[in-house]
Amino acid sequence: MIRTILITILAVGVVGVGYWGYTEHQEKDAVLLQAENTYQRAFHDLSYELDLLNDKIGGTLAMSSRDQLSPALAEVWRLTSEAHSNVGQLPLALLPFNKTEEFLSDIGDFAYEVAVRDLSKSPLTDKEYKTLNALYEKSSEIQNEMRTVQHLVIDNNLRWMDVELALATKEKQGDNTIIDGLKTVEKSMDSYAESDLGITNTSNEDEKKAFSQLKGREVDERVAKEVARSFLDLKGKEEMHIAESGKGANYPFYSLTIKDPSTKKEIYMDITKKGGYPIWVLENRDVKKQNISLNEAMEKANKFLKDHRFESLVMSESAQYDNLGVFTFVEETESGVRIYPDAVKMKMALDDGTVAGFSAKEFLLRHRTRDIPEPTITKEEAKSKLNPNLKVMEDRLAIIENDLQEEVLCYEFLGTINDDTYRIFVNAKTGFEEKVDKLQNAEPIYDEV
Repeated sequence: MIRTILITILAVGVVGVGYWGYTEHQEKDAVLLQAENTYQRAFHDLSYELDLLNDKIGGTLAMSSRDQLSPALAEVWRLTSEAHSNVGQLPLALLPFNKTEEFLSDIGDFAYEVAVRDLSKSPLTDKEYKTLNALYEKSSEIQNEMRTVQHLVIDNNLRWMDVELALATKEKQGDNTIIDGLKTVEKSMDSYAESDLGITNTSNEDEKKAFSQLKGREVDERVAKEVARSFLDLKGKEEMHIAESGKGANYPFYSLTIKDPSTKKEIYMDITKKGGYPIWVLENRDVKKQNISLNEAMEKANKFLKDHRFESLVMSESAQYDNLGVFTFVEETESGVRIYPDAVKMKMALDDGTVAGFSAKEFLLRHRTRDIPEPTITKEEAKSKLNPNLKVMEDRLAIIENDLQEEVLCYEFLGTINDDTYRIFVNAKTGFEEKVDKLQNAEPIYDEV
């Protein structure tokens, strides 16, 4: 009897384990199938978007109407954005595909900058047409290579899960048709990387130029350490390690790692070689409790800037994230014009009011003496361009960078609609609404469960 009971229990156990294993296998297969379907959709959508992208770029070359060109280039920009999204959904983290992604970024940047421009006043130049033609030819190459890969995937019923497995396990990838095909697509971009299509990384060039024009002599490591001690109000008991920037850097600087044995704090900092200016500071520690208000932290941040050669900055925006206050300060002229490109950002710890983060890169890049023009339209004329539902609380003149990275003089209006606060910039010359920023409301603080 007992033997029969044991055999029955054992049989039930075996059946239970078998059923559990079967359901686990079914669930695993369902997950793998869903992942495979996602990869297949992203890949075929990418191939389709590259086809459309080539057609749209080709179409712009034949357009003579400015009314047609702007929306066509806006569509090119949209397609590059979607193509980027689909590339990001493919399992390519371990497969070099950066040249192709860079090419898509360049097309998008070029199309966007031209699309938002007033082509009636600034039509496409001969150089831009040449650039557009070069982008079209290169997009044709990518289109053909991707069509080849797509044909192989469909014809041979290839699976993207095999690609993910091959990349993750670093097994021999030479026999994987998809990987080989995508490597061919990437290799076709070599000629693009080596040629000048008229698209340059202006931000890098600006960095090299701007930092080279900083005032002051070039400082050595000893002076850089003194700058760090003075800027951070260190007591001299800290451990400090310093290293120079590498050859590939846009500008020469020192990187410092500072450790305080007594408080166990770690601080990271970059300082320019030219003039010894702090570029950024980051303190690595947890801020577990709030002891001061956001306004008190702002006052401390403001005093810190005044004590360190940033006397002309005013606070333009603030926000609280957990127990940290984040502030943006901008240049303000004696006549009250705010210069938004000249910005310094600070992060203050709300437990003791010390500096937890500092970034002056934008300020160091752009700060200079400017000839500020007189407005062409009046403040009342600019105000008439605003949404009638906006309740204006403050107004002033300001200089901002528009979508074409051009500095423009604007009327700045700070106002509210319902419970939201907005900052709106209206061009002081044309009356065009250049930018609308929704300012952040106070962040909710969530208690740990």
